[in-house]
Amino acid sequence: QVQLQESGPGLVKPSQTLSLTCTVSGGSITTIHYTWSWIRQPPGKGLEWIGYIAYSGSTYYSPSLKSRTSISRDTSKNQFPLQLRSVTPEDTAVYYCAILLPAYDAWGQGTQVTVSS
Repeated sequence: QVQLQESGPGLVKPSQTLSLTCTVSGGSITTIHYTWSWIRQPPGKGLEWIGYIAYSGSTYYSPSLKSRTSISRDTSKNQFPLQLRSVTPEDTAVYYCAILLPAYDAWGQGTQVTVSS
């Protein structure tokens, strides 16, 4: 059973870079056909998919966030970090990492990130 855990600062200042890490256990991020996603939920709003990194290392981002987003991976640690640049208060949200497959999904518990000076 795959388990995911988000970690990182809970407070980021405007214009800075938000950096979070997702640590995966119970499965490898290089398992063929798996994709590993970041999703967020702003207060009072629905879920917003940010992007994913595939087992091959290729990435795909939401068009609305593409210019500010980078998802990478550290296969030695079985982690896939997220970076979101030039943040504003509108980037305040609970951030989740997840594996989303047609017949299976697993989510981290989520981590609150607040953008404020």
